[in-house]
Amino acid sequence: MGWKEILEDAVDDSFSTSFEERDGKVVPTTEDVGSKQAVSLSATFLYADLAGSGAIAAACPWETTAKIIRAFLDCSTRLIRAYEGEIRSFDGDRVMGVFIGDSKNTHAVKCAQEIYYCTEKIIGPKALKKFTSVSNANIHLRCGIGVDTGTARAVRAGIRNNNDLIWIGRAPSMAAKLSDVRDYPYCVTIHGDVYKNMNAGVKVNDDGSEIWESRTFKFAGKDHDVFRSKFIRKPW
Repeated sequence: MGWKEILEDAVDDSFSTSFEERDGKVVPTTEDVGSKQAVSLSATFLYADLAGSGAIAAACPWETTAKIIRAFLDCSTRLIRAYEGEIRSFDGDRVMGVFIGDSKNTHAVKCAQEIYYCTEKIIGPKALKKFTSVSNANIHLRCGIGVDTGTARAVRAGIRNNNDLIWIGRAPSMAAKLSDVRDYPYCVTIHGDVYKNMNAGVKVNDDGSEIWESRTFKFAGKDHDVFRSKFIRKPW
């Protein structure tokens, strides 16, 4: 059998699969989901992306680029875990966190604000001081963070020994798209459903002033209400 026939059979097999769907109580891992299973989960998804990493790679030695990306992912991962989120994907300079529970929206938004702080106040200044290539190119490290909430399904994809979970639903896809928004200093963008369901304390500054601006974002052919913010939260 040639490769064309093998691939055709694989597509036919994928298209004919009937999924056994079950409700998830925890964020599943790849091992938790069978090849013909789908785990339904009410969750909030956070995507954090180091903006402009291509420009960093062009201006800096590869070791410097690697150290900067690793520092960003290290801080992001620590903060996601600190806010009871689970890490389920790394993609280059991007990480995805999944939050569940009654405080999932508030936790995800606070986490996003603190990742922004780390990028702006810790990683960026330290990189400028440490690496000549960064200072010579006057690189200002920035991030993009998107957050959305809703019901998603986790499905295993790939082949034996080479597979991972994929997440089906608006929330993971929208969070990823929102993390691509480049409108500095508005580095955190959240869906309106997140805004409606997060605690009032993360909607305002210490003086009670609103920290979010309403915008419209087109996704999958529809306009969605989203909110952007330039507020940064110092980790405690």
